[in-house]
Amino acid sequence: MKFRDRLTFKHAPSVSEETQDELRILKREINLARNIQTQLLNAKPPKLISGEVIGSSIPARLIGGDYFDFYPLANGKIRIVIGDVMGKGIPAAMLMILTRGAFRSAAESTAGPGETLTAMNNALYNDLRSLKSFVTVFCSDWDPKLGILTFANAGHHLPLYFDENKVEELPKVTGVMLGGLPNQVYHESQIHLKPTQTVYFYTDGIVEARNQEGEQFKLERLINTLLQNQGRSVQELEQAVVLNVFQFMNGVNQKDDITMVILQVGEHSTDIACYNSPMIQSEGGMHDE
Repeated sequence: MKFRDRLTFKHAPSVSEETQDELRILKREINLARNIQTQLLNAKPPKLISGEVIGSSIPARLIGGDYFDFYPLANGKIRIVIGDVMGKGIPAAMLMILTRGAFRSAAESTAGPGETLTAMNNALYNDLRSLKSFVTVFCSDWDPKLGILTFANAGHHLPLYFDENKVEELPKVTGVMLGGLPNQVYHESQIHLKPTQTVYFYTDGIVEARNQEGEQFKLERLINTLLQNQGRSVQELEQAVVLNVFQFMNGVNQKDDITMVILQVGEHSTDIACYNSPMIQSEGGMHDE
């Protein structure tokens, strides 16, 4: 029986007015925290002149510990990050905010995803160790001019990439989760993406979702969902995955946060229009606004 149910149970002792006031304050503060987290996670993604990118997160509780972010770089690339904090609820959400701050700070001063994860681990290690927690993070730089995705991994699931009839994991690159060990150096790998290919970043709340029989959704069902919806927009693909996961759960309460980022490569050469350095199309070609 949940706590709020016990408060209304007919044999429960009466709750003082002071306690009721404290509960109302607590509820209001939790809702404020949820609104803050929603605002941070639901910032507008960067606009791609060709292709699309989108991110979404569905917390298992009022607030969650998953994290994704986009950071436009001065050289026309975009830095994409997705992460999963150990635990759930308010403690995980607080660590998620710390992770976001570490990423934003590192993204401004590092040359690539590997250096970004190294800087994040250096910034977060002592706090995470003292709290006996850790964060898995996958960080990547998308270069639309060259069609190259460069990436580094701190203990996270490898994203999937796919086209018409084939889904694969990105080339393997390993690294210790943030907070796992001090003074880590995170190495990078890269892949050239062809036009119309899609990269799917995700957290384990998707593949580990369970139905009424206790069976997990698993990677195989996710891959089948991606193949069945290949060629659709990033919004339609996102909706299809969420629908399939919740249909599979069939009324079972969500146990973990569900988070994804989808990058769809355009059919032609892609440039990024970022808020700091917007690009506009004119008769004379592409130029800074």
